Amino acid sequence: MVSRILYLFLLGSLALSAAVPVPTADTLGRLDGAPEGKVSRLVCQSKVYPGTIREYFLYVPAQYDGSKEAAVMVCQDGHTFLKPDGDFRLPLVFDNLIHKGEMPVTVAILINPGVFAEELTEAQTWKTPKNARSNRSVEYDTPDGTYARFLETEIFPEVAKHVKISSDPARRAICGNSSGGICAFTAAWERPDLFGKVVSHIGSFTNIRGGYHYPSLIRKTEKKPIRVFLQDGSGDLDNAHGNWWLSNLQMEAALKFAGWDYKTVWGDGGHSGQHGGAIFPDTLRWLWRDVR
Repeated sequence: MVSRILYLFLLGSLALSAAVPVPTADTLGRLDGAPEGKVSRLVCQSKVYPGTIREYFLYVPAQYDGSKEAAVMVCQDGHTFLKPDGDFRLPLVFDNLIHKGEMPVTVAILINPGVFAEELTEAQTWKTPKNARSNRSVEYDTPDGTYARFLETEIFPEVAKHVKISSDPARRAICGNSSGGICAFTAAWERPDLFGKVVSHIGSFTNIRGGYHYPSLIRKTEKKPIRVFLQDGSGDLDNAHGNWWLSNLQMEAALKFAGWDYKTVWGDGGHSGQHGGAIFPDTLRWLWRDVR
């Protein structure tokens, strides 16, 4: 009897382990012949969010030669997508997929949330400066058009000084994790003329600043020309703001009801980028499947 219980326990453990996503070759190393893109650091002092300053990073693939406009993907909490040992490793994944022709030549704009400070130094890269207050929740969790306006009027014009990016929403994507995920959806929801593609990992579609209304709004609003990818796990957060897992399931049900172009990938993980990072190459292939 004890042996059988132990066997069942081990079997369950193996099943659980099998459910944990494993990064693929596209994330783990550079493919033969894949050229390396360039990442530059820029700083923005915002007028849309007065008193804030932020760093952002511009990834330009080696295949971009300036002869035509590139597709573009904006990522919130930009540093989390850049870390070479992180969950997403965006520059490497983009290098590999663009090299294989599995996504278009795509520029990435990786933006950190604003902080209330007078300046940023190189030493403060990827962290909030000491004694500076972050504006992250205001920018990411507020369900209105302010952040999209910030991108349109302050970030895109600066990026245009360095690289030509497409104005076609079908060639523009926006991505984020947690509050960055709902931020991505909000930007496209408010401005489908700016963004036609959304990726949300463990999205905070809860009542932090009112974003829990989206499932109802999706059901009652004419379908918008936006492609949406959602990822979450049943072990995600459950707190005073709401239940992240249930909120994402509500988003899925609403998108299905309203006939949107969407895809969901669910797991049993918690509030981390592990799952989203492991499937990131497949997500990008699905997202850009009709754009080259």
